[in-house]
Amino acid sequence: QRGVRAVRKDQLKKFKKIFEAQKNAILFNNRVVREDFSVNSDDRFDELDQATTDIEQSMRMRLCNREVLYIKKVDEALKRIEDGNFGLCLECNEDIEFRRLEARPTATLCVSCKEDQERREVLTAAGRLHKSLGETFSRRFA
Repeated sequence: QRGVRAVRKDQLKKFKKIFEAQKNAILFNNRVVREDFSVNSDDRFDELDQATTDIEQSMRMRLCNREVLYIKKVDEALKRIEDGNFGLCLECNEDIEFRRLEARPTATLCVSCKEDQERREVLTAAGRLHKSLGETFSRRFA
């Protein structure tokens, strides 16, 4: 439970509340967005209206996909809190600085390991893969 050393128990509760609030907000927002996915046939007067409707629907779907990936990160962070590993770098097993966790609560790497990862991505084809697709999806279809 070294992660608890860098992140105090009261701070863990704060992060847990933040994660749960973000997750609830996204889930509520997704219900609203899904209701907007239906296209009224009256909105398709001409090709321009059709194109505009298609673009709006595409943007909503991309937003939904991003939110689904973020919920996955939030769930993983909640699991790390539960397991006592929250605040530990997945690469080097050292504590992630509290300031980094405040800025990016779902962070799984310390600053040093994240910088190393980004340098490797720049030097390889992995740097050209879309980050929004998720790591396992990108590897599967790359």
